[in-house]
This record gives sequence, structure tokens and C-alpha cells, in this order.
Amino acid sequence: MAKDVSIEQRRKARVRKAIRERAFGRPRLSVFRSNRAIWVQVIDDSTGRTLASADSNHIAETGLSKKDQVTKVGALVAERAKAAGIERVVFDRGSYLYHGRVKALADSAREGGLDF
Repeated sequence: MAKDVSIEQRRKARVRKAIRERAFGRPRLSVFRSNRAIWVQVIDDSTGRTLASADSNHIAETGLSKKDQVTKVGALVAERAKAAGIERVVFDRGSYLYHGRVKALADSAREGGLDF
């Protein structure tokens, strides 16, 4: 019998496999998106440690749209990663499509100075 695996789990596994093949020792910029917020971590998979992180729950400004919040989170994680000495990462979108908030996050992290 085969295990029941959801479409999201299959997509996530497929994305992670591609990342492992192309990482070349770079840390991974991992994204988790919920309906309300978004969390981003820069993870060193060789040691299993989080090197930098940011999330939209701690954005001080209120009344921003979700896309504006994500843009600020992308810039914040880029700033924190650069402070930790990280300039090149691999983007891990997980099971989320590269569209909307995930794309806005990636664009703002690139503008903040991260290379991926």
C-alpha cells in the first residue's frame, strides 16, 4: 500500500529536491505563509541552524495590506541576513506557488541585497 500524500506535500518534496541539487552550500531562504501572516527564515542545512528570520507579526505599522507587509518582511530578512554575513541564498518557496505574496517577498529580498 502506498501512503496517502497530499498534493502540497508532493510539491514541497519536489521543490526541496531541486533545492538540494542546486544549493552548493548556500543557506536556504525558507517561506511559510498562512492566511494572516508570513514567516521567513535563512537556514543553514549543514548545521540545522536558523541564521536570520523575520515575520509579518512584528511589523509595527498597522493598516498595511498583506503585500505591503510582505515587502517589509523581505527587506527586513535581507537586512538581518546581510548583518549575519550572508549574501547568497537559495529560495525555498515550499509548497506555495511563486505568485502574489511569495513573489513580492522574493522581489523585496532581492532589492534588499540578497542574491538568489
